[in-house]
Amino acid sequence: MKHSTWLALSMACFISLLGCESDQPPAQSQTAKNQPSNRVDPKVQVETFAADLHKHIAVLASDEFEGRAPATAGEEKTVNYLAAEFGKLGLIPGNNDSWFQNVPVVSASLTASPEMTITGKELMQLKSGVDVMLWSKREQERVVLDASDMVFVGYGIVAPEYQWDDYAGVDVKGKTVVVLVNDPGYATQDSALFNGNAMTYYGRWTYKYEEAARQGAAAVLIVHETGAAGYPWEVVSGSWSGEQISLASDSKGAERVAVEGWITHAKAEALFAQAGLDLMALEQQASSRDFKAQPLAAKASVTLSIALRYSESRNVLALIPGHKRSDEVVIYMAHWDHLGQKPGAEGQDHTFNGAVDNATGTSALLGLAKSFMAVEDKLQRSILFVAVTAEESGLLGSAYYSQHPVFKSYKTVGGINMDAMNVNGPTKDVVVIGYGSSEMEGLLKTAAEKQQRELVREPTPEKGYFYRSDHFNLSKIGVPVLYAKGGLENREHGHSYGAAQAADYGSHRYHKPGDEYDPTWNLLGAAEDMQLYYDVGYALAVGDFFPKWFDTSEFKAARLAAIAACKAAKEQRCPN
Repeated sequence: MKHSTWLALSMACFISLLGCESDQPPAQSQTAKNQPSNRVDPKVQVETFAADLHKHIAVLASDEFEGRAPATAGEEKTVNYLAAEFGKLGLIPGNNDSWFQNVPVVSASLTASPEMTITGKELMQLKSGVDVMLWSKREQERVVLDASDMVFVGYGIVAPEYQWDDYAGVDVKGKTVVVLVNDPGYATQDSALFNGNAMTYYGRWTYKYEEAARQGAAAVLIVHETGAAGYPWEVVSGSWSGEQISLASDSKGAERVAVEGWITHAKAEALFAQAGLDLMALEQQASSRDFKAQPLAAKASVTLSIALRYSESRNVLALIPGHKRSDEVVIYMAHWDHLGQKPGAEGQDHTFNGAVDNATGTSALLGLAKSFMAVEDKLQRSILFVAVTAEESGLLGSAYYSQHPVFKSYKTVGGINMDAMNVNGPTKDVVVIGYGSSEMEGLLKTAAEKQQRELVREPTPEKGYFYRSDHFNLSKIGVPVLYAKGGLENREHGHSYGAAQAADYGSHRYHKPGDEYDPTWNLLGAAEDMQLYYDVGYALAVGDFFPKWFDTSEFKAARLAAIAACKAAKEQRCPN
């Protein structure tokens, strides 16, 4: 999950670095090259998109909407506004007869600062915030880890496509596993290992907890390292202090490990040393397929006391049914939520309006819906517009939709995500986050060439930005997704101007009250990006092909599993 403090640092870093590396994208499928014309005058379409963006951002980012925090009056105004606007455009409710999908969430707060006791050759007391950060995703008021055997499992990865299994030959049921952050490709910078410097999902901290749970572990401690994680310890301690929000579940989180957490590198070194082991040497060994899990001759104990609070939020879903294959769908997604109102000094602005993040993307949903309704009679497949909640709390709305999709994952042709769009004018470059993932990029390249723009890689793929926005939850169920946006090479003012504008936003407005709508914004850049998204979606909606993940993608296996489910259900058409 993504937490707002963490994201603030990540986004500030990302937007200040976007820029210069250009490459030819991976080969696109022959079908993708032959996309049909959308029959709309591009100049008129871009101008219309820009005008619609101004109109809707001004409303959604106004003080009246109170910063659009979930489970507030601001949510009520936001979701009702979106439903009403989709209805005015002629779309129909996207969740059967409803515009809304209820999203149950639970907030958990530790009522006392926990200390972890490690009993081995020496007794270690690990202080919360200083040495470890600990929490639980189980919906219990008291979680106890009692003398759990500790074992080091390297990167904690099971990846058959890379012939990799860190859990081979070891039983971790009921144990506390200690794992390294990121993946062996980053550690070795070897392009032949995983995806080299670019992080795969196997390197994300969320995956570490998920895999350990599948293996039956009771607890997980990730060894923090600033370079490999992409952020300092202060981000870890800040992000997991205070209230933590998760999706509420019927299982009460029983499928999760009891205790999730991080440990500082220094304390991990001390832990390994008391067992007669060298952490640095084992880190090198862990980058080899020959690595074997190592017992740590220690037991971990901790008790977490937790206060739980339940509430409910809503996704907004609007549909344009297709005329020939209406059971197949193209998804456009953006999160409507922001941070709401927070207490502050008298006379200060207390409303976090979230104009760029993400009234821009939410408004783009409405603009795209309007354009597609103009060619509604040509659409063979359905188009679903999904405005998701609680992105700022950890991609919760998109996670809920992915767990409860209106259309089966194997009937979802592809998805396009829009988050924090460009407000500084047209750019020559289009940054593709997660570059080299799927054939969706071939469609994007064709559309970009019409605008005389080029696709460029994100400059810091090792930080795993692909896994930090809502499209990621669709990818986890196998849906090919696209997350791309205008870069920094401003057509009129050049790269230095674009970089300066991005850096200024990251420093002064991102996740601050200063992220407010400005009627002088040049939204033609965001509008050109919308035209790209439109062209990609139009090609899918009037066509009959299913884009594929590339062989190197960790999400290809999920798509293959979905295809197998489609065939088992004896559907008339399945992806190939």
